[in-house]
Amino acid sequence: MTLFELALKNIRRNMKSYSLYIGSTVFSILIYFTFATLKYSEDISGMAETSKQIQGVMGASAFVLMIFVAIFIIYSNSFFMKKRKKEVALYSLLGVRKKSIGFLLFFENMVIGLFSLVVGVVLGFLLSRLLLTILLKLMDLNIVAGFAFSLNALLNTCIVFFIIFLFTSLMGYRIIYRFKLIDLFHAEKKGEEVPKVRVITAIVGVGALAAAYYLALQDLSESQAWRVLGLAMPIVIIALTVIGSYLLFHSVLIYVLSALKGNPNWAWKGLHMMTASQLLYRIRGNAKTLTIITVLSATTITSGGAVFGVYYNAEKNVQSYTPYSFMWEGEKQIIDPAIVESEVSFRSKTVRVTNDLNEMEYVVINEAVFKSLAKNLNWPEMQKLEGDEVFAIDAFYDERWSDKLESVTINDTNYTVAAFYDKAVFNTGTLGGNALVVPNSLYNKIKSDEKLIQAVQVSDYKNQIAVSDRLAANTGNFSSAAADYKSAIGSLGALLFVGSFLGLVFLVATGSIIFFKMMTEAEEDKAKYAILHKIGVSNKDMKQTIRGQIGVIFAVPLLLGIIHGSVALAAVSKLLMMDFLVPVIIWMIAYTAIYAIYYFATVRSFTKIIKKGYLE
Repeated sequence: MTLFELALKNIRRNMKSYSLYIGSTVFSILIYFTFATLKYSEDISGMAETSKQIQGVMGASAFVLMIFVAIFIIYSNSFFMKKRKKEVALYSLLGVRKKSIGFLLFFENMVIGLFSLVVGVVLGFLLSRLLLTILLKLMDLNIVAGFAFSLNALLNTCIVFFIIFLFTSLMGYRIIYRFKLIDLFHAEKKGEEVPKVRVITAIVGVGALAAAYYLALQDLSESQAWRVLGLAMPIVIIALTVIGSYLLFHSVLIYVLSALKGNPNWAWKGLHMMTASQLLYRIRGNAKTLTIITVLSATTITSGGAVFGVYYNAEKNVQSYTPYSFMWEGEKQIIDPAIVESEVSFRSKTVRVTNDLNEMEYVVINEAVFKSLAKNLNWPEMQKLEGDEVFAIDAFYDERWSDKLESVTINDTNYTVAAFYDKAVFNTGTLGGNALVVPNSLYNKIKSDEKLIQAVQVSDYKNQIAVSDRLAANTGNFSSAAADYKSAIGSLGALLFVGSFLGLVFLVATGSIIFFKMMTEAEEDKAKYAILHKIGVSNKDMKQTIRGQIGVIFAVPLLLGIIHGSVALAAVSKLLMMDFLVPVIIWMIAYTAIYAIYYFATVRSFTKIIKKGYLE
């Protein structure tokens, strides 16, 4: 029997114990091939011709996904090989040459990779239609997605994963040369050292997180830190967050567990002592895992929450700057009366106003036009202008770097700004964001070219894109809420899809990493639980300690990840001047719900292994 045949036989016999690793590789290939298929999809390519942003997002995301799946497979492979080190040591003890063992591991991994590649590509092909349908729906496009096989996606996937599997196979080949026989037999025991409580480390960890939060919440326009660090600021914040999280798990968690263990009222209740001891003994290894899970959770919550927040506010943003369905310069056009809710035909002028050292151009409308436009937009009742008063409008006003106009000089006469409005009363795409509302007598005195403007509100404006296209072809200086909404929802829908897709991948990877970790520990803990069973500890108490032990591993990084994400999203919300509260809460609830499914699945599998151990 050749080594290759032996490797095949080994895989067939141990398919059940290899299933976890094979499952993770199939999942990685499935998501990468699916994303690559979408990237090369003719429907997406057609859209990319009109939107370079979508093409850029898909390309950048495919690169991020490639890096991530490579790290995930290497991480999964390291767990898989750790479990097999004792088996490798046995081969060596039985006299099999190191070179032969190395080739056996190499062939096994390459066969697993080939098998996973075939299964992953087939499943990815079937899944791609569903994901493409979701993408088109998010982009508000009425296109029916069909099954599409992309040769480019297949070649891309094969090349990427052949390199990854070749690398992991060489890692497996090197195991027999890297470790001594005694190390291989005791590989599963590594990391189980009693850690010490280090107060200084805990203080440094808390200080690093406090500094990261402080820097993240700094105002971009006023912060001295931003001026000093510049573009390096985000890197500094991320580095402080990662370091702070690791030190927090490495020291604060040890301190809390040690304190609980030393409290007799808590420690001697049920199997609390065992739960605390199990977590303490493995805290060194768990600190790294918990840090990775925290970073992945925070990344998923922040990126997904931000994209969902922007998508959620898309309509509101469109209406902020394009409050009228259609606006154009020129004569009236024929529009189906059944859909017209209101229309205003008015005239405007322009004036140049010197303010301090700057000279700005303002659109000028009279008071009657302003009230008519505002009434159609359901603005509250406004005060009446007196003789030397005007109203000022700045649709793009931002208190961080904009000045409120307090008075203006028109025709050598100074007028007081009686009221300042920081929202648009007409479409900024047609008339701009700055305007002055003046009494009719003053309007008539302003010597400037006059424009005839039409403003129309229609019902169900989002679905009036055909009317919008017709008006755009027949009018000048045209702006449309329907066209702006379609453009915004198209690009943001693609961003939301990519963000959600990557978020789901990170979430599944997060759950899988914990699952790998806990299943490995379940195998190691079988003997301890068997002893507890023999001395009469009830199944209920054992299940409770299992739920508690796994609960800490799941809950602590999730809570810290949510705190990191909340701070980051507060900073993004502040920067973009958007209210993210509702969409972010929805996003976090969805994330936590899927994460909880992994918790219950892990508890169930862990309990099953433990039960199997004391029933053997």
